[in-house]
Amino acid sequence: MINKLQTKLYFLSLSIFIVLVDQFTKYLISYNKKLFINKDFLLFKLDFVKNYGAAFNILSGSRIFLSLISIIFSILLIYLIFRKYTLNSLDLFSYSFILGGTVGNGIDRIYKGFVVDFINLNIINFPVFNIADMSINIGFIILLYKIFKNNR
Repeated sequence: MINKLQTKLYFLSLSIFIVLVDQFTKYLISYNKKLFINKDFLLFKLDFVKNYGAAFNILSGSRIFLSLISIIFSILLIYLIFRKYTLNSLDLFSYSFILGGTVGNGIDRIYKGFVVDFINLNIINFPVFNIADMSINIGFIILLYKIFKNNR
């Protein structure tokens, strides 16, 4: 019983770590714009974008709705991580990554009214994003991998 609880706490800790990294990087960009903005790295450059919507700025201006969605999904994901029957590690990793990203962006939406995006890819024309967005996408990729792996 304790082993299962420790495992689930490990995955919740992974989500918390993602939230901390996400919020720290957004803080660095927000308060050090002159130092970091338009710094060109090999594959990306740093920008500062206030995103008032969800992915690709859809539902722009729907702060309350998007904040509620973040809260509801966060509660659902915590439930999925801590439910009684055993999940495999891939499920727990995917839920943890999605939870970390959802909470990271949710904090921005609730407290600032927008999400700070700052990673701008040089190699393709793609919307500016952040660590939380990357985390959510990694979680969904893990879920898709599991679905396709199990359907073989």
